[in-house]
Amino acid sequence: MAADISRAGVEKAYGRWAPVYDLVFGKVFDAGRQSTIAEADRIGGRILDVGVGTGLSLSDYSRTTKICGVDISEPMLRKAQARVRAMRLSNVEVLSVMDAKNLAFPENFFDAVVAQYVITAVPDPEGTLDEFVRVLKPGGELILVNHIGAESGPRKLFELAFAPVARRLGWRPEFPWQRLVDWAAKHGGITLAERRPMPPMGHFSLIRYRKS
Repeated sequence: MAADISRAGVEKAYGRWAPVYDLVFGKVFDAGRQSTIAEADRIGGRILDVGVGTGLSLSDYSRTTKICGVDISEPMLRKAQARVRAMRLSNVEVLSVMDAKNLAFPENFFDAVVAQYVITAVPDPEGTLDEFVRVLKPGGELILVNHIGAESGPRKLFELAFAPVARRLGWRPEFPWQRLVDWAAKHGGITLAERRPMPPMGHFSLIRYRKS
């Protein structure tokens, strides 16, 4: 297997993506972003948006939803901060450089945690998911949208072949659903509320977990 991704590698990769991220990924991932935002707004209250990036999602949340956004990449976050100022998004309470696996928030703090295209771009997905659940209030929801790797067939072969390149770009493409199944079973205290296919081509999923 190719060497796995590292925090330093991800930080460097997304620093390079920052100037062109909106242009390259804005339309491609819009359906997933809008779906997670709709679910977060349904819950309301205070939301943590992990991997907020350049802040593409921030203006789409309801102004009654309070947002805390974190990202590992300072260049990406500077663009988000400029967007908040330009659009006067007063419901955005915090934007901070932060490691998703070591969140500087207390336990049981957020009504929902949103992570868009994040889980395949962190060195320790399971440990990061544990941290997301830690900061969720009981009854709160963890809302993910992410690429889910193929279990078999030509797409799996492609993902494995592409993996070394993808890691240099900042993510791992071969992330099977079974990893999330195993994580949830080991963690306990959460239940799967929904898995919904997302474009492009249904290779992505919106996934909701509810904390007991």
